Amino acid sequence: MKQEIIIAGFGGQGVLSVGKIIAYSGVLQGLEATWMPAYGPEMRGGTANVTVIVSDERVSSPIVHEFDTAIILNQQSLDKFEPMVKSGGVLIYDPHGILHPPTRKDVAVYRVDATAEAARMGNPRVFNMIVLGAFLKVSSVVALESVHKGVEKSLPERVHKTLPANYEAIDVGARIVEKV
Repeated sequence: MKQEIIIAGFGGQGVLSVGKIIAYSGVLQGLEATWMPAYGPEMRGGTANVTVIVSDERVSSPIVHEFDTAIILNQQSLDKFEPMVKSGGVLIYDPHGILHPPTRKDVAVYRVDATAEAARMGNPRVFNMIVLGAFLKVSSVVALESVHKGVEKSLPERVHKTLPANYEAIDVGARIVEKV
């Protein structure tokens, strides 16, 4: 088993955090994992992406040119990474800010309206956890129990009071993701 994942959007959307949580979750399950972030100097508002590889064998390189799964959170990232999803792979996207939705017919495309749902929940900070929940629904790479531990490990202890809201957002994401 080897899953090569790209998560891409704007800085400040929690892109890197979602990648870190997936990587931690894999490690907690006894798998090998790499986490390689890339972002511009702008941070918030600039583009950001992270490549995560989770495997049951040693990962020889974190460099990936084609992905099993792409989680896309803005139009620039869709334009750049949609062609890099392997045929038969998965593309998950949030439609907020997407002017031209995915067009590939050889990949499974899922839509998760995480921006609108986070607003409905009154907590835009859980946007990335909604996206993570959508990923967990369509992928069996990591188990929910490991993800809960990964969220706890990745969040500073001073914000552990937000863990219940984050777990709820993960559940919401799993419920609202839909195949296109």
